[in-house]
Amino acid sequence: MKACVAALKQFPYLNAQLDEENEEIVTKRYYNLGVATATDAGLMVPVVDGVDRKGLLEIARETNELVEQARNRRIDREKLRGGSFTVTNIGGIGGEYATPIVNYPEVAILALGEIRKKPRVVETDDGDEVRPRHVLPLSLSFDHRVVDGAMGARFTNAVMEYLRNPDLLLLE
Repeated sequence: MKACVAALKQFPYLNAQLDEENEEIVTKRYYNLGVATATDAGLMVPVVDGVDRKGLLEIARETNELVEQARNRRIDREKLRGGSFTVTNIGGIGGEYATPIVNYPEVAILALGEIRKKPRVVETDDGDEVRPRHVLPLSLSFDHRVVDGAMGARFTNAVMEYLRNPDLLLLE
């Protein structure tokens, strides 16, 4: 979630909504991340407010609490509102890639696939070698009225860079 926020700061149109009535894009100054959660009652999206102002442990604790409340159908309706961007984890059920549906009125959603060991080409002093590497597939869906493919790809690349180099998040 911290990697998403860092990338959203670089690409604010993904942390926005489209005001169709006034024909304008409204970027959010807050980073309230929704966590798509499968429940017996269907999909719910609890929202972790102010992710940019919280530490990793606080985010993890709050996310776990909200997901548990949603699954038990004991979540306050207010905790299901106000998201500016959503993350969904399809990896927990063995999914690799997806085309997640954007959670209106947001303009983007990021799906995390299952981390799997895959062969990758690695540069070494002796030349290129194929070695096993853990790979996290990411799938981004977005409203093309607000975000184009190039921006979406750059955003995803930024998220990947923060995940590869989490020390960069210390500069945030």
